[in-house]
Parts: sequence; C-alpha cells; structure tokens
Amino acid sequence: MRKKNESLRASIFETLKNRKKSRATHAGERTRPEGTLIASYNVHKCVGADRRFDPDRVSRVIHEIDADVIGLQEADTRFGERTGLLDLRRLERETGLIPVPVAGATKAHGWHGNVVLFKQGTVRDVHQINLPGLEPRGALLAEIELARGGVLRIIAAHLGLLHRSRAQQTRLIAELMRSDNDTPTVLLGDLNEWRLGDRSSLNTFQAAFGPLPPAVPSFPSTLPLLALDRIMANRRGLISTVEVHDSPLSRVASDHLPIKAVVSLKTLRAETEARSESA
Repeated sequence: MRKKNESLRASIFETLKNRKKSRATHAGERTRPEGTLIASYNVHKCVGADRRFDPDRVSRVIHEIDADVIGLQEADTRFGERTGLLDLRRLERETGLIPVPVAGATKAHGWHGNVVLFKQGTVRDVHQINLPGLEPRGALLAEIELARGGVLRIIAAHLGLLHRSRAQQTRLIAELMRSDNDTPTVLLGDLNEWRLGDRSSLNTFQAAFGPLPPAVPSFPSTLPLLALDRIMANRRGLISTVEVHDSPLSRVASDHLPIKAVVSLKTLRAETEARSESA
C-alpha cells in the first residue's frame, strides 16, 4: 500500500511539473503521437470548473486531444429524455469523430451519458449494458475494426459513487471479460475509485486487465489529486503509458481532465491475426 501511495504522489508531482512546462506550449502545438490515440473524458454535462455551461468549450478540448477513439461520460442530461449536450454534427465536421450508434436513443447522445466516438473504421458490434447499483449507471461496449488495421473492443463505463455499487459493477464487467477475453479490449472511463491497494474495487479487474496501469490524477481539473479516470487493456503492450491531457482550456472546461493512451497497432494486428487463424 505504501508503495502505491508513493507512486500516486510521484504521479501528482509529475502532473504539476508538466503543468508548469505546458504554460509555454499551447496544446495544439504538441506533437501528435504515433499509433491509434484513445482517450476518456468526463465532460461534466459541459459545466466547467467555473460553473459555466459551455458545450463549445468542451468540443474545443476534444479537438485539442485529437483522439482516434474517445469515450465521453456525462455527455447527456441525467434525467428525463437524457438530451445530448454537444453538437455532434459540428464535432464530426471539425474532428472527423462520429458516435457509435446506440439503440433507442432519440435525443440522447449515448447510453447513460456514455458516448464512444471514433474517426475511421467499422463498428462490428455494440452492446448497451445496465450496471447494477443504487444509481442509474451503464457501460457501452463497442467492437471496432480500425481502418489502420486490427479489431479493438472498447468498454466505456461510468461507475457509481458508492463503493458497494462499484464492487457490483466491476464484478459484472469482469464476468463479461471471462466470457470473452480473446478480443483485444480497452476499458476506459470515469471509474470513480480513489482508493488504492486492497480497498480498491478495481482489484476485481486484476485477472482480466492486470497488472493495472499506475494511477494518474485527473480530478479535480484545477488541481488533480485523485485518479478517478482510468484506461486499461487486457493485453500487455497493447497501450502506452496513460497520461492526462492538461491544457489551459481543459483545466476549466470540466471538473475532470481528459486522459489518453496510444494503442500499439503492431500488437493489435498480431492479436487480430492470431484470433482469425484460430477461428
């Protein structure tokens, strides 16, 4: 436990150090990484750290990230018809990102506020998962054949605030992975777990996604101390180091910073080819 706390403290210090460096470099001027960039972003219903509702500001952060695949949380209103809060048509024009289709959505962007957007590829399968617990929570499972090669399964989730609910929700996702762990899979989202060590509900993921990547503080966006947002994969070497997208705009557009990682196309293609040969 002590080692994990020291690792988290080191990650917090690294975030603050990088924040100082980034003041001299605009986010749009950063080098685009090689590979397929994936990201996760809790947009907080487009209400920023300054308590101002501004969907355009959130869209500009998404534009900054320049991800090939991104999972959003809280992209719809929470109650009633769960109306979508972003201009997805404009986002597609400006970034090329299109949403994975969800059944039964009329005014909502996604499923329980979860949206998966991708740039190039073909959606092969989509499942909308109701997660157990006291709050209405869900996960969106999408299998995407990427245009650059390889099939990637994305599980985009937003887990509950209560520890007991998170324990139930992680067990359900782990059970889904036990039923099919052959497909290269990335789990991403706001998992709402700030505990480390034996008390963490994310320990349930050790069998499918272990060893879990180091916790990267992403909340609150103004001074990130808690690693509520996570990206993890069911294959070693499938994703690069997870990091926050920290820019002047992202610090105010939502109460969470986006997080991101790069999928290794070489690893993904090898996994996809091996799976095809064994089928």
